[in-house]
Amino acid sequence: MLHIKKEGKVLEKTSLEFENEGVLNPATIRIGEHVHMFYRAVRMGNNSTIGYCRFDGPLTLVERHSFSVLEPSTSKEAKGVEDPRIVQIEDTFYMSYTAFDGINAQGALAISKDLKTFTKMGIVVPNMTYAEFVGFIEAGQRVHEKYYHNHNFYYKEVDPELINRLLWDKNVIFFPRRINGQLVFFHRIRPGIQIVFINELKDLTKKFWTNYFQEFHKRIVMDPKHEHEASYIGGGCPPIETEHGWVFIYHGVRIAPQGNIYSACAALLDLNDPSKELSRLPYPLFSPEIDWEIHGEVNNVCFPTGTALFGDTLFIYYGAADERIACASVNFHHLITELLDNTTKL
Repeated sequence: MLHIKKEGKVLEKTSLEFENEGVLNPATIRIGEHVHMFYRAVRMGNNSTIGYCRFDGPLTLVERHSFSVLEPSTSKEAKGVEDPRIVQIEDTFYMSYTAFDGINAQGALAISKDLKTFTKMGIVVPNMTYAEFVGFIEAGQRVHEKYYHNHNFYYKEVDPELINRLLWDKNVIFFPRRINGQLVFFHRIRPGIQIVFINELKDLTKKFWTNYFQEFHKRIVMDPKHEHEASYIGGGCPPIETEHGWVFIYHGVRIAPQGNIYSACAALLDLNDPSKELSRLPYPLFSPEIDWEIHGEVNNVCFPTGTALFGDTLFIYYGAADERIACASVNFHHLITELLDNTTKL
C-alpha cells in the first residue's frame, strides 16, 4: 500500500464577497519553483468565479488576489464558472472549467499566453439534451447501464423544464501536449470518463459530435469498477507524462449511509493512445478522514483537481468538503510502481 501524507489545508475562504462561502477545486500549474493556483471561489448564494494565488514551492502561500480573475460573462455562465483545470500546450495555457447557468453544467475553455489575461473559447462539449444523447447510445453498442439512468431520471419526468435539460458534461481536462499531432481532452458524462481527439478546437462541430456519439462505446476510457468508485467516476487532475504512460489522478464516488463519499483515485493510461487503460489502483489514494474533509458545504469530499511534482514527491491539491483547499503528497516513484504492479489485475 502507498503512504499518503495529508499536508493539511492550504487555502480557506475569506470575508471578501467573491469567496465568502468557500474556496475549492483548484487548477494548479508549476512554473519554475512556483505553483500558480486558480481556484473556484464561491460567494453567498452559490455563485462561483475563479480566484488566483501563488505558492513558493508546493505549500508556501506568497500571493493572493483580492478579486476574481475569471467571471461569468454569458448566459451559459449565469450562475458561475466552476472547477478549473489548467495545462500548458506549447506556448498557450488552456484553462478548462464548468459553465453553470443554474440548470445546465457544461465544459468550457479559456486560453492565455501569460496566466493573466484569459480569452474565453466557449463551450467545448456537445449541446444536446439527455433524450438526444440516449437516442445515440441506444442505437449503438450497449454501454454501462448507468449511462441510461440520467435519461430516465431527467427526461421521463413530467416537468417540461426537465425535459429540455441539457446533458451535463463536466470535468473537461486537456492533456499537457499534443498526442500524435492532436489535442486531447477528457470529459465526463456519468458514470464514466470519455476522451476526445481533435486537430483543432474548431473541429468541435455538431457533425463531429454526431459522429462521436454514434460510436460512443469507443470513446469511454474508464467506467466504475471498484467499490470505492461504484457510483460514478470523473476526471481529476491533468494527466502526468512518464515513460510508463500517463499517470491520471481522478475521483471516484460511492454511496454510503451518510451519503456520497468522494475519493482521490489513480490510473495509468497508454502513452501513445490514452484511450487505453493500463492499470487502475483497486483502492483509493485517499478519502475523507479528517473532520474538515468530512464536514463542510458538502460532506465527505476529497476532490483532486491539480498536482505539482517537486523532486520525487507529487503534491495533489484537492477540494475538501467543498469549502476549503487542501494538499496531500505521495512518492511519485512508489505510485508508478504500485500502478505497474496492478496492470495484471485488470
